[in-house]
Amino acid sequence: MRSLAKALLGRRLANREGEERRIGAFEGVPAMGLDGLGSSSYGPEAALTILAAAGTAGLAALGPIIAAIVALLAILYFSYRQTIAAYPTNGGAFTVARETFGAGASLLAAAALMIDYVLNVAVGISAGVGALTSAVPSLQPQTLPLCLGILALLTLINLRGTLDAGRAFALPTYLFLASFALLLGLGLYRLLATGEVAPVVAPPPPRPASEPLGWWLVLHAFASGCTAMTGVEAVSNGMGAFRDPAVRHGRRTLLAICGALGLLLIGIATLATAYGIGAMDQTQPGYRSVLSQLAAAVLGHGWLYYTAIGSLLCVLALSADTSFTAFPRLCRSVAQDGYLPRAFAVAGRRLVFSAGILYLAATAALLLILFGGITEHLIPLFAIGAFLTFTISQAGMVVHWRRLDATAATRRHRLPLLVNAAGALATGIAFCVILVAKFSEGAWITLLAVPATIAGLLLVRRYYDRVAAQERAAGPLRLAQRSPPVVIIAMAGRSRMADEALRFALDLSPDVVAVHLTALEGGEDPDRAAALRESWRHDVEDPAARAGLTPPRLVVLPATYRRAEEPLLKLIGELRPKMPGRRVAILIPELVKRRWYQHLLHTHRARRLRRRLLAHADPEIVIIIIPWAGD
Repeated sequence: MRSLAKALLGRRLANREGEERRIGAFEGVPAMGLDGLGSSSYGPEAALTILAAAGTAGLAALGPIIAAIVALLAILYFSYRQTIAAYPTNGGAFTVARETFGAGASLLAAAALMIDYVLNVAVGISAGVGALTSAVPSLQPQTLPLCLGILALLTLINLRGTLDAGRAFALPTYLFLASFALLLGLGLYRLLATGEVAPVVAPPPPRPASEPLGWWLVLHAFASGCTAMTGVEAVSNGMGAFRDPAVRHGRRTLLAICGALGLLLIGIATLATAYGIGAMDQTQPGYRSVLSQLAAAVLGHGWLYYTAIGSLLCVLALSADTSFTAFPRLCRSVAQDGYLPRAFAVAGRRLVFSAGILYLAATAALLLILFGGITEHLIPLFAIGAFLTFTISQAGMVVHWRRLDATAATRRHRLPLLVNAAGALATGIAFCVILVAKFSEGAWITLLAVPATIAGLLLVRRYYDRVAAQERAAGPLRLAQRSPPVVIIAMAGRSRMADEALRFALDLSPDVVAVHLTALEGGEDPDRAAALRESWRHDVEDPAARAGLTPPRLVVLPATYRRAEEPLLKLIGELRPKMPGRRVAILIPELVKRRWYQHLLHTHRARRLRRRLLAHADPEIVIIIIPWAGD
């Protein structure tokens, strides 16, 4: 098992190697920007899916809608640029909200972000598989298995570490940027040079209009298109991954992500309108994504087309890596505050927070299975959490700058305050629009999931508070005279492993009871029990007496239902009245399994017995494991 884990995950890293595993902007763009870059595909497509109801009039409205989204993206860039400098640690909106608004707002931000990151994984992977099936339609029936396979690959790579993931995904990321820079640049050059374009491969004609282009349809399309901005906050949430100076590397990464995303959105909207490209139904045979249609219209179906679509597939499928980078670090911050299990705050073998990675993978897999891996089914749930946290984070930054101005002689933070105030207002309005537009399509599920998540976080914190109160020492250590415990040894028979436990028991107490349980395998063996009693007298009791020790007693008990803890607890109940005020120590000999096949060849009875005894939670019963490794 160890060799397999080493082959899959790499060698275990020491704490001192943490600084070497940090990333710069080059690795930061693939590690934290794939969500934003990949959303340039499904953001405009989601808007076009809504606008398709208005036919060609709806297609003409795509440009102004994308312009509004890019303007909002610019506001977010300048806002998060300031957040990174003010709070250069993990946690992003969670940390900002905690420091400015308190625990309640921080939990709201954490819950919204956690849900959004899970949705990002599901949407990104399903969109990537959608790009693949649009290029290779014969794979469409395998949509869900492909989604789950990519999710498993992403999980494995991220368990190896953020640096490994950033380097592994650098090639497809920068190939995608180069391919679509060429594609969009060529298409825009033709458009500007001639004033019109002739597609190399004509896209399917737009669907006929079924309703007029009204304000509600435009707002609905804007809400769907805003999914293109999810992931912008990932840099602030993952600042702990950057090497020093972290702020400089974080800002460069944010600039590269937002700049590339803005240019992609503008180019896609311009050419999609020029070529008359609309959205197709992903559930129907022959589906082709908007970018697949656009690439074919500009490049045809040659090798450049397949290079661009292949890089798009990689970026979309790997866009979930943004969540795999930011989500575990967010969970670490939440766990350090006591609102998540402590395992989320513990670094794994590769200095990443493995519990967060595995939890994210499991919940995203469940979501993909529930929705069949179809992007259109997942989009209505998306972006609400992101824009809620955008708003909380920017409002928190306004409070942050006001506090600094209150303690400073001059109001030198007026400009940063105005930038974050504009960000809070813009994202707050966008959040309201998205919420209203998507409510009936499934956004209500997210609204229910956020308070449910907060309730779960509060329950975890209440548990830890209760345990801390119970564990808290009060006053000096009480050292009243205590008698040695009554020691009970659970054993399957005389063996070198049982003798090791006997020797230790005789060091602890003069009152030792060895318990041999019969019928654990479902059948009685009277001869074996009789032989054990006979050998016990001359092999155990006599040597103990000669050594001046009280000989241990042998008790043979039937395990009628093949459960070892039941007769042991019954025996303890009989011994307590005879020995009041004394603890009972149960010694369980256990074979140390050093090879993988040993786990298959042994029954693990000692482990099960320990677990079942612990479930009774009696403070007067102490359970001691006696490991025996053999020769």
